[in-house]
Amino acid sequence: MKADSNKREQDWNPRSDLVLSNQIKAYDTMRRRCPVAYSDYLGWSLFRHEDVVRVLNDHHTFSNVVSRHLSVPSGMDPPQHTAYRRLIERHFEPMRVQAFEPRCRAISADLVSRLERDAEIDLVTQLARLFAVRIQCAFLGWPEELHDPLLRWVRKNHEATLARNVEAMAAVALEFDGYISELLDARRRAGAAAPDDITTDLLREKIDGRPLSHEEIVSILRNWTVGELGTITACVGILAHYLAERPQIQQQLRLNLHQLPAAIDEILRIHAPLISNRRVAISPIEIGGRKIAAGERITLMWASANRDEAVFGDPDEFRLDRDPAQNLLYGRGIHVCPGALLARLELRVIMEELLKQTRQIAFVADRPPTLAVYPAGGFATLPMRIS
Repeated sequence: MKADSNKREQDWNPRSDLVLSNQIKAYDTMRRRCPVAYSDYLGWSLFRHEDVVRVLNDHHTFSNVVSRHLSVPSGMDPPQHTAYRRLIERHFEPMRVQAFEPRCRAISADLVSRLERDAEIDLVTQLARLFAVRIQCAFLGWPEELHDPLLRWVRKNHEATLARNVEAMAAVALEFDGYISELLDARRRAGAAAPDDITTDLLREKIDGRPLSHEEIVSILRNWTVGELGTITACVGILAHYLAERPQIQQQLRLNLHQLPAAIDEILRIHAPLISNRRVAISPIEIGGRKIAAGERITLMWASANRDEAVFGDPDEFRLDRDPAQNLLYGRGIHVCPGALLARLELRVIMEELLKQTRQIAFVADRPPTLAVYPAGGFATLPMRIS
């Protein structure tokens, strides 16, 4: 690789039309051609499963502190990360998640029942996004009045992130902080009469013997919201698209709903809902023969690592007997997704309702879906017909 003292030569352009027109296909190509690749936009991108796992398991060499802004706990390293992580995990304990299933079931059943039959619908806007927002608000105890503002906020946040527009990103973050501040202020005023939900719980939590600060609570809730709304929306769209494209698998799952958990993880391995995450090299390191300097940015390409032929063979082969430990859908290591159990429940329930309440999930002739573009995965639009 040739590089002068001021500018490194780029191995690829992650924002090119070729890449954005089909991210999964482009990342497959990069994994085979240049598995450790540099670009000005993403820094060093890692496409192989083994390289991504290496970074995930070595938080001493690769830092999660990738932003100037407070990010609790995902943007922290040990030992600071450890106490916050324990606090977060308490809110996703199995009993709490299981207790949420009836509410999740009611929301899912209601949304699916409202879908028009035998007519064209956009499954992304008419089911996936609505489900993500309603389910998130229900789990956190947020009012229905926040549904529409959150839908608009997610769209603006995605647009600002894609453009790397620092001013727009700051404005979007400030807008979200305003929503959360109003919720927190109302609970503070209510005192003992505040709703018994996770948002109120955070006001009572302590870290190192002191209450969480307002900024810490907002950061926690922002991380949960950004992660949940974007990825759950993408997941529902990907799952519906996959089943419409493969009627035989759709029928198999209709007759065997107990296979859904494994099937969902496998489909989302094949087509990633979350494209990537970031790290920063703490010290000089060599990966795949490429020398990465301390302080350089690293992008972990989930959408490629989970399709690595060296681990999965044919990446497009649908198999229910794969080793779940190899699937990086929810990450690995100390930063593995704390809400994985909740996300799996939500996706299982919405897909159960979609399959139970319908006879067929199909595409609309001459109305192809529109793929989402980085940093989003899945579909921007998904014309479908259900019956």
